[in-house]
Amino acid sequence: MGGGAKPPQHPPTEDAFDPLSIESKKAATVVLMLNSPEEEVLAKACESIYKFASKGDENKVTLLGLGAVEPLFKLISHEDPLVRRNATMVFGIMASNNDIRKLLRELDVTNSVIARLAPEEDIIVHEFASLCLAHMAVEYTSKVQIFEQGGLEPLIRLLSSPDPDVKKNSVECIYHLVQDFQSRAAVRELNAIPPLLELLKSEYPVVQLLALKTFGVISNDRETRVILRENQGLDHLFKILETKEFNDLHVEALAVVANCLDDVDTMQLIQQTGGLKKLLSFAEVSAIPDIQKNAAKAIAKAAYDPENRRILHEEEVEKCLVNLLGTDNDGTKAAASQAISAMCENLASKDAFGNQGIPQLVQLLSSDNEEVKEAAAIALANLTTASPTNVSAVAEAEGIEPLINVLSAKRDGTIANATTALTNMATQEPLRLKIQNHGVMNAIVEPLQSTNSLVQSKAALTVAALGCDADARTELRNANGLEPLVKLLHSKNDEVRRNACWAVMVCASDELTAVELCRVGALDILEEINLSTGRKNNFSEGALDKLLDNNLSQKYSQMGYLSSSNIITDGFFDYGQVKPGVKLLSLEELCTQELNDRRAIILVNAKLPEVSLSAEDKSQELCSGRTTSSSSFRKSSKERTSNIDSHWVFSVVSPVEEKQEASGRSPSSLTKSSTREKGSRKGKGKKEEERPKEEEELQTMLKVQEVVLEKLPWLPPFDSILLDYIIDASKIILPLTTTKEQVVALAQFVADKMGGPIERDKLHEFSWELHISEIEFELKCNVVPIGKIKKGTFYHRALLFKVIADRIGIGCSLVRGEYGRAWNEVKLVDDSPQGITGLLLPPQVYIVDLMYQTGYLMKQKSAEADSYQRI
Repeated sequence: MGGGAKPPQHPPTEDAFDPLSIESKKAATVVLMLNSPEEEVLAKACESIYKFASKGDENKVTLLGLGAVEPLFKLISHEDPLVRRNATMVFGIMASNNDIRKLLRELDVTNSVIARLAPEEDIIVHEFASLCLAHMAVEYTSKVQIFEQGGLEPLIRLLSSPDPDVKKNSVECIYHLVQDFQSRAAVRELNAIPPLLELLKSEYPVVQLLALKTFGVISNDRETRVILRENQGLDHLFKILETKEFNDLHVEALAVVANCLDDVDTMQLIQQTGGLKKLLSFAEVSAIPDIQKNAAKAIAKAAYDPENRRILHEEEVEKCLVNLLGTDNDGTKAAASQAISAMCENLASKDAFGNQGIPQLVQLLSSDNEEVKEAAAIALANLTTASPTNVSAVAEAEGIEPLINVLSAKRDGTIANATTALTNMATQEPLRLKIQNHGVMNAIVEPLQSTNSLVQSKAALTVAALGCDADARTELRNANGLEPLVKLLHSKNDEVRRNACWAVMVCASDELTAVELCRVGALDILEEINLSTGRKNNFSEGALDKLLDNNLSQKYSQMGYLSSSNIITDGFFDYGQVKPGVKLLSLEELCTQELNDRRAIILVNAKLPEVSLSAEDKSQELCSGRTTSSSSFRKSSKERTSNIDSHWVFSVVSPVEEKQEASGRSPSSLTKSSTREKGSRKGKGKKEEERPKEEEELQTMLKVQEVVLEKLPWLPPFDSILLDYIIDASKIILPLTTTKEQVVALAQFVADKMGGPIERDKLHEFSWELHISEIEFELKCNVVPIGKIKKGTFYHRALLFKVIADRIGIGCSLVRGEYGRAWNEVKLVDDSPQGITGLLLPPQVYIVDLMYQTGYLMKQKSAEADSYQRI
């Protein structure tokens, strides 16, 4: 690095300093020269620093450390044109360094640099001043400074400069500035569109590229698109797209066209001029993946407008998009899938994709690329919405399994849309069963536990769609999916909470699931939701009703009321009144509790034990070697799970009894020789020898019986007396012709089984409590089958009346009162008044007397009914 001053040409005077030539190889020395008062020294110093800084970023940092920036800043406004030019050149190249730009912002050099863009300045000054601004415009703070200090207008003027470097720097700076919406509006107002369009004709690709990038940003504004169309900007863009030599510009040109397609007027213009067909053809045949991807994105963006969708359909855009699905580029596949999703809003397009695009989209669900997988899921979700034909097409393309597989995908969007597609498919019953057979309820548990509200909402909706099948509910219950579903009831998101309530309502359609839902807290949460006017919804009330209607034991204990539509089935138990929020234990847990002083739990279970093969026979079969493989035994045990009674009675035959049976020619005898060799000493000896063998077989049989017992599921005790009641009542009551006669007869039947009528003033002498305690002590259990009760009070009789009435088809409700009172309400139609025929009167509610005047019917809200209901 060096510099020197030439001696003046005029003759020296006595007081003049003799000329001195200096050569320096140290940057620090030259930086000191920037403070010289001599213009020639300043110019030479700036020139030397420019050469030094041009060699690399390290040199720029060195100059920064030597304090060169501050004196250079002063020199860019120097009165000498040469000094000003050289200083601006240094600034232009040094601004590329981030640390230097930071210092330039602190020095607020923007205004001084913008001043160098004045028309009277040298073209080189324009070049490096615009270069400096282009570097600085990268940062937001500098963008604001340039805009506020009026830098846009001179930059736009320089777009028409004869120097290509000035054009390049100016358009680059403008490109950075228009990232801010204020600058975009200013560019439009300053009429920058025509000079920018002229740059598209430049012979320098970098200038064309920067101009296209700038158009790609400003064409996001509708007003700019209108000006672009009015200035024949589309013609310039399509010329670039049609020129193979400009293939490096095609991606950016396509991005501008994509923005222009947002306007219906532009879309119609392109269609009329044949440009749209060219565009679609161009996208299909292009070998550049980015071009195909951007073309698909352009279609997707334009397709959000209904009129644009119609135009695109007329140009058969569906074929183009389906072809793009088959490319090797993941970005293109994803963009094409997104375009298909957008085009689905057009029903004709949706039908067209059903014929040719669905198989490809199903295949994309198995892609390793998460973006592709998500885009395909979105497309399938949209295609199957309100389209039974497309739903069938997805099933025919074997899309069920891939959709279920992506429920464990990494992206929430993939999961949410896969659940939507499955929900859409579940509207067809045959497909719903197929989906269920693929284990969807196991797979849906993970989405139910998602932290994303959209995934939670869609997953709950899928459960609601599929939970109408009993097998699906069982699968969800076994997969521990009910608890995460119930947790969604706590959600603050209205849609999540609504869909969760819907799913709970559907899943509560059977007793086992309803009981499990109550166990994990659904009942408490739903009651809380329904108390809030802001949180409750149509499904929350329905879910609570359904939950209780299919868990009548909980409903009666909590609400004290069962309507005529609440049919009591086997396994029901009356636990007594409980406070809201108290969850009942299961019947099995209650049966295994130790005897306590709490009121007895009344059990209803008249279900006959159905045993395909007795335990004793099965044991003997196992001992004798006649049994099949162990797997077949397990199967038969499983088949008996829902029918077999847990209280099995095993008749174990002792060796002595067996010997007696043998002598009596019992078919169960194990010693057949005794009957053929009666009185023979040889036969007697043989018996004596076989006795140890018999005892060994007996022990083996007992062990096998123990194993069988261990494998059996727990079932509630069978109440044979209740079954007899039901059979006898049916024979007595069903032949009666009127409902009133049937109600009266049933009331008398129930009272007779529960201790008969009681005189009102002797009710305190009716020692039913002692009787119940004796039964509990006898059973060593708090759970008492209702058939065992021979002395029953109000709530025993009312329950038995309801149980039998439900079995034989008499509609009645069961109401719990206070202090052990309970009663039944029936609706009966009174006879027409005397002398009037054909008059149909509305039904009246009556309360049935089961205690005092058994069979007497009291009108609801009458004095006698009130007396019956209270102490």
